[in-house]
Amino acid sequence: MKRLMVAAAGLLLAAPLWAQFGGEPTVEVAVAEQREMAPTMQVSGTVLSRADASLSAEVEGRLVEVADVGTRAAEGDVIARIEDTVLSLRLSELEAEISRGEARLKFLDAELARVERLAETNLAAESQIDQTRSERDMAQSDLAVTRSRLAQLKDQIERSRVRAPFSGVVVERVARAGERVGVGARILRLVDPDSLEVVARAPLRYYRYVQPGDELAIDAEDEVFEAPLRTVVSVGNEDLHVFELRLDIEQPLPVGQTVRVTIPTAELREVLAVPRDALVLRGSGTAVFVIEDDGTARRATVSTGIGQGDWIEVAGPVQAGDRVVIRGNERLRDGQTVEIANG
Repeated sequence: MKRLMVAAAGLLLAAPLWAQFGGEPTVEVAVAEQREMAPTMQVSGTVLSRADASLSAEVEGRLVEVADVGTRAAEGDVIARIEDTVLSLRLSELEAEISRGEARLKFLDAELARVERLAETNLAAESQIDQTRSERDMAQSDLAVTRSRLAQLKDQIERSRVRAPFSGVVVERVARAGERVGVGARILRLVDPDSLEVVARAPLRYYRYVQPGDELAIDAEDEVFEAPLRTVVSVGNEDLHVFELRLDIEQPLPVGQTVRVTIPTAELREVLAVPRDALVLRGSGTAVFVIEDDGTARRATVSTGIGQGDWIEVAGPVQAGDRVVIRGNERLRDGQTVEIANG
């Protein structure tokens, strides 16, 4: 019996460790691919609103109302108001002048018609007709001038109300109710937090490697996402050799946040790439495990190159189409038989 136990122990010790403790490990795999990649660098960018306006007074007067910081306004809402008492009184005066002018014009029209009838029977002189017609025409002109002044005054009254040019949030209040402001004086600042862009600057030597429409990666500390490049503007000069990138974003990031934008620094080239999760970093070097047709894992030592997102270039005994382990590769051994969980 002792001899049987010793023989069994010898067989157990001769078997691989993974076979002694639980059989074939379960792994997940992905396929190595030929991909177009380029070396990249990260540049600093800032989240800005595409709609950011400092609103100023268009008429002189005393502020009677200014929206608080944080107030959300829809397009066309009144967010500040300048006293219009004097303008309103002048408006009433001009309206009265227009009523008087209309009455005088009506009288002169009737008077001209009467004089013309008298002239037909030689009871009125031609000069009387000319004089009445001249007075009627002058009354028409005076009325037109007064109506124009009224329209200008109404425009001034409307301009005493500072309206939101777009939907947004009041983020700064420069003047307060009770203060007197002149034409052009800043009152408040309005920002639309829902229309955002990232503005970044990069060395001018990389200008030719980016084009409008490119999808660039943006690192916003707790998340990484891609955004379309809307425009590229060369702003370099003899002191500053940079160009500007503007990317539209939909993520609700705070205005002013600093982000990192990844840009290519060379032309695209075709490389063999695997998911980053396929890499196994050990003291003996970097490797990936390739699943052979018989279901065993082959350890392939590789060197890495450029990366893009979740993929990275590798060079070594790996070919496009090879299945590489991306989950469960931490404890794998060369030649170990595995069970593939994702087929």
